[in-house]
Amino acid sequence: MRSRKVFSAMMAGVGLAGLMLMAPITGAVAQEGKVGGTLKLLANAAAGTIDPHINYTLQYFQINYILYDGLVTFRKTGDKTGFEVVADLAESLPKPEDGGKKYVFKLRKGIKFADGSDLTTADVVASFQRMFKISGPTTGTLYNGIVGADICLKTPATCTLEGGVVADEAASTVTFNLVAPDPDFLQKISIPHAAILPAEAPLKDSGTVPIPGTGPYMIASYDPNSLLKMVRNPHFKEWSKEAQPAGYPDEIDYGFGLTDEAAVTAVENGQADWMFDPPPADRLAELGTKYAKQVSVHPLTAMWYAPMNTNLAPFNDIRVRQAVNYAIDRAAIVKLFGGSNLAQPSCQILPPDFPSYAPYCPFSANPGEKWSAPDLEKAKALIAASGTAGQEVTIITEDTEVSKSIGVYLQDVLNGLGYKTSVKPISQNIQFTYIQNTNNKVQISISQWFQDYPAPSDFLQVLFSCASFTPGSDASVNISGFCDKSIDQKMSEAQTATIADPAKGAQLWTAVDKAVTDAAPVAVLFTPKRVDLISPRLKNFVFSPQFYWIMSQSWVE
Repeated sequence: MRSRKVFSAMMAGVGLAGLMLMAPITGAVAQEGKVGGTLKLLANAAAGTIDPHINYTLQYFQINYILYDGLVTFRKTGDKTGFEVVADLAESLPKPEDGGKKYVFKLRKGIKFADGSDLTTADVVASFQRMFKISGPTTGTLYNGIVGADICLKTPATCTLEGGVVADEAASTVTFNLVAPDPDFLQKISIPHAAILPAEAPLKDSGTVPIPGTGPYMIASYDPNSLLKMVRNPHFKEWSKEAQPAGYPDEIDYGFGLTDEAAVTAVENGQADWMFDPPPADRLAELGTKYAKQVSVHPLTAMWYAPMNTNLAPFNDIRVRQAVNYAIDRAAIVKLFGGSNLAQPSCQILPPDFPSYAPYCPFSANPGEKWSAPDLEKAKALIAASGTAGQEVTIITEDTEVSKSIGVYLQDVLNGLGYKTSVKPISQNIQFTYIQNTNNKVQISISQWFQDYPAPSDFLQVLFSCASFTPGSDASVNISGFCDKSIDQKMSEAQTATIADPAKGAQLWTAVDKAVTDAAPVAVLFTPKRVDLISPRLKNFVFSPQFYWIMSQSWVE
């Protein structure tokens, strides 16, 4: 979903040694949980708007999954079944009709929003219209296959999705008609950007004002400078444990503003229960020994990467983009991130253990399946051929230590290739939207991508299709501005093939991964792992491959 705020740690030296001693925390507990109490979460900063149709950060996606529901969702479990789609507000998973272009959802009865109003088919229709009317960040990539979406993308304010989302109030059904079959459709509407909101929800970014949802919790108050408070939704009654189980805590408080050092101490001592941001490097030996039972490490289907603007010099020249890829010492960047226990070098778009992944690395001293070492000779030859040496380049990073350190490393790489390079860190609250907007003329930046749903289209189509590039928008996730119509056609072929022949579709997506990697709109740096520190009083830490920590299923003692 999305470039989400980083779940990482910048670790080195003694911290890395300590990490090796960290014990995993189990993801399932048999005993009955303890209901009540307040779960206390910490983050350096808030993650911006709490509008579920707009926010595109992991930090708030996690909470939106317990505040809101879609027609379908991912199973809330701590194993690989967490990637499976299950019915949520709909009574059951619909079978595709009309050759995969039609889906009919029947709503469950008796579900209410947190304000006490009943969920109706009109709310479903209005919610999908609203996504387009407010120019949600995924309308042009995930939902552009709905009939009428093309008109809505051109004139959002008057969006109706006529013929695309059709309600039958008497039958309590909503029918979705697609322009073409989409094997990932149910996964795409399982994320918070497809949350069902009251039809009266404002047709603008709600900012700090909560919108009622149907989940077990509701936002009681939100001050981005200090606290986001969630309390029980008094109108929630569990209708499906696998889709939306009732929560254990009575209240969940998300506090903002503490330093990493202070947050670690607070969690260690039980003054807080979990921290979103990475533990600082100088605390890792301590965590890996004295507090090892409170720490776990999990691999992620994600990547850290450096998008290069394919429409601005010098990166509008493919030779320059490929040169950067050849020149990067990915092992050095992995060390900056925390070493091989927390990351592994990568050259390609799709991450390991992901559908259609096949090891591939053309940008290496020994091209093949894995990255081995940089090839500076090849890189310098490409730069010389491009004639771009001497140009000025600015790297935009987040103002976090790990992002800045990677930016400084890339500055050295680009300087070594002959450019005049500077690094500009900006607040992590705005960096992601800033680097997406072409008006800011960002040449190269540091970003991250974590899966929205487990299908290759979420990395390849969402990040690199022509449809995902919107000039002048803060919600243009194709940060490189990459648009290759021949690759777009290959993506469409892969989507179509997946429906009739999944094995063939998987092979075509593998070929797309190689094609995008070769075009080098980005420099993929590594795939990360997640480090979680919890308090001694927090029990039943369930880590899902889709949601990461399912916070509603933990309790405090």
